[in-house]
Amino acid sequence: MLDESLLDAPEALSQADRRGLLRGAAEAGARVRTAARHAAESGVHDLKPDGRPRAVLIAGPGAAAICVADLLGTLAGAGSPVTRLAPSGVAPAAGALRWELPGWAGSVDLLLIATPDGTEPGLSLLADQAYRRGCTVAAVAPPRTPLAEAVDGAHGLFVPLATAPYEQDESLAASAPGVLWALLTPLLALLDRTGLLAAPPDAIDKVADRLDHIAERCGPAIATYSNPAKTLAAELADALPLIWTEGTSAGPAGRRFAAALAELSGTPAVVAELPEALAAHSALLAGPLAASADPEDFFRDRVEEPPAMHARVVLLRDSPIGGLTAAPAARDLALSHDTPISELEPEPGGELETLAELIAITDFAAVYLALASRA
Repeated sequence: MLDESLLDAPEALSQADRRGLLRGAAEAGARVRTAARHAAESGVHDLKPDGRPRAVLIAGPGAAAICVADLLGTLAGAGSPVTRLAPSGVAPAAGALRWELPGWAGSVDLLLIATPDGTEPGLSLLADQAYRRGCTVAAVAPPRTPLAEAVDGAHGLFVPLATAPYEQDESLAASAPGVLWALLTPLLALLDRTGLLAAPPDAIDKVADRLDHIAERCGPAIATYSNPAKTLAAELADALPLIWTEGTSAGPAGRRFAAALAELSGTPAVVAELPEALAAHSALLAGPLAASADPEDFFRDRVEEPPAMHARVVLLRDSPIGGLTAAPAARDLALSHDTPISELEPEPGGELETLAELIAITDFAAVYLALASRA
């Protein structure tokens, strides 16, 4: 159950936020600037690569690394394939995870390692394996960790993770808002130098400014009626989110939102891109999850029962390819099954800016849902 009164009680939200999630969301712009400075101090802007890598391999634990790989692959397009190396192991603990390079990886490929931990033996072994294969290695991780030493031994590029003082003494949730930007920003700068994508310093500055703007709109002091993140959190109370995305950048933002909902608030969600979502989720909307569905007798006593979970469509939109849009069809399908729909569309700007806005608003929404649901 969601305590909606908590959403408009900033002090109570602060007390409930024991993991510093709201602060991390609010500081996303500052985290981007710090991470960009760390990248510059580590020599990223001085690199003079011979050309684009044949392939980019990304390794790291948890939802943040998955999102980083998803975002970089989307932004890079077909320039060079971006592949995430999924770990194997018996548990998600740092000491149990192992990564392996594909057999074809060699001297023309680039290995990126992104982790908020840095103590994973498997990542240190991966850096050593890449060095023996001739792969170029770059990593973003906390300094003075085994991984930092391994990357130095592999003659790779190491960028210290941008963290806040309050994060030093506790483990970070992989979907925590600040973690994503701390890992992603240096890698954007690095791949800009290789020519794989366009993320020059001025574009990074605009991302930080857009994140600051969203923090002002979605902060805990802003009332729910004028706060898009609080509004979305309230709309998703007791709902199964069907996250539909349209536009190249909206896809990774939607998948990131689903991961954050699961990890931070324990809310399940399903994700699909338009127009395929209309066919993939039509049965969900026509079944017992539809708002008009009543699984049992109308006259039964519901006073002691929790409310039934029904679907709610969340439509995340960016500029659709070729100007064609399936949004009207999506609205018609949802409303034909009495299913409510929430829509988010970023303000105009560059691809990185619009992507940052969608991620920032949905990050705030996932945090508010987590805090108000556990009160």
